[in-house]
Amino acid sequence: MKKQRTITRELALSGIGLHTAKKVNMTFKPAHEDSGIQFVRMDLPKMPAVKATVENLLPPALTPRRTSIGIPGAEIQTIEHVMAALAGLSIDNITIELDNEEVPGLDGSSLNFLEILCDAGIKEQEKERRYYSIREPIFAEEDGSTVIALPSSEFKISYTLNYNHPKLKTDFLEFVVTPDAFKEEICGARTFCLESEVDELQRQGLGRGANYQNTLVLGEHGVIKNRLRFKDEFIRHKILDLMGDLYLVGSPLKAHIIALRSGHSLNLKLVRKLNQHRQRSFAGGVGSSYQPKQEEELDLTMIKRILPHREPFLFVDKIIHLEQGKRCTGIKNITINDYFFKGHFPGRPVMPGVLIVEALAQVGGVMMLSPEENRGKIAFFLSANNIKFRKTVIPGDQLVLEVEASRVKSRTGQVHGRALVDGKVVAEADLMFVLAESKQ
Repeated sequence: MKKQRTITRELALSGIGLHTAKKVNMTFKPAHEDSGIQFVRMDLPKMPAVKATVENLLPPALTPRRTSIGIPGAEIQTIEHVMAALAGLSIDNITIELDNEEVPGLDGSSLNFLEILCDAGIKEQEKERRYYSIREPIFAEEDGSTVIALPSSEFKISYTLNYNHPKLKTDFLEFVVTPDAFKEEICGARTFCLESEVDELQRQGLGRGANYQNTLVLGEHGVIKNRLRFKDEFIRHKILDLMGDLYLVGSPLKAHIIALRSGHSLNLKLVRKLNQHRQRSFAGGVGSSYQPKQEEELDLTMIKRILPHREPFLFVDKIIHLEQGKRCTGIKNITINDYFFKGHFPGRPVMPGVLIVEALAQVGGVMMLSPEENRGKIAFFLSANNIKFRKTVIPGDQLVLEVEASRVKSRTGQVHGRALVDGKVVAEADLMFVLAESKQ
């Protein structure tokens, strides 16, 4: 086992943000064991600290084409390049102070971050590093792009780049990621965009601090007003971004990452799934230590950590969207093997309407139990009003179960639920719950 690492002394640098063009001063400081990576907004009242973790990730839609973290009242944008440098140098604990909202873009790569961290010196600490070893395949996809994490005894990345551009054809690159490989092969690769994207990005207010020196702009005939550091610099930068995003899992990985055209949004989807699997490996029992996170997908095993229901009376296969205490969407796949078809119109199988309502109630229960203050409680289904059944549900249908809170208090909550098949409402109801301690 290797030891945790931090830097030896304090060092600072300055620059402007790639997207905001705001000037920022950034200071790196040593940190204690087990403290992780902390960003501190020195320009804000009370100087809030934001830890680089999955829990603090901002939705990609809020800060597109970059990775950002935040807490109420404080955010730090475009952290992926400095995170890649920390991952590549195996630095576990560090405090990073900033006086603005975006990490400086510098030359568009991790090279300047790596240089200053090496100048600061890197030292081992007493405690051992805690690696996260993948034990089963974990898969994420988005808009035709795919990323998979496979079990491995080392950290390895296999990336396939595929753009519809005459100068950016399909490319493949694979690395076993080590500090030496990162320094020599990855850290100097710069961010890029296509010339055809520039006007639209600027219209969206992105890339205000970008120029031809810190961003490779690829036109029809090649890179504009710059030269490549590597002949395949574009794919190397994609690997750099992926490394930085993956370090938000909170532990160095032992996994083989296979990525096809992945970018920040998909990378972070995988990060959330990796975190779910790690949480699952530590959680134990109904209502015990697992608390679902904002915008998290939950599989059946995770749902069982929250709800007391078990087969054959568990009617939610997956949670695909969650806003804590506000909205939740679940999935129930209806098959001929579901037990209730044996006795409910067996000659013409139809799902009982009361079980559709129960399925909505279970999704509502997940939503009600998701806030931190409700951890370890149980949601009891009290009443159902305004129930309407609009269409039969039969084997082969997929029920999409949507619930939205209409009134929530400390011990009770009311939600409106809709069950849909193929986008059409098949049932809806207003449901009331009461929350109780699990031992009551």
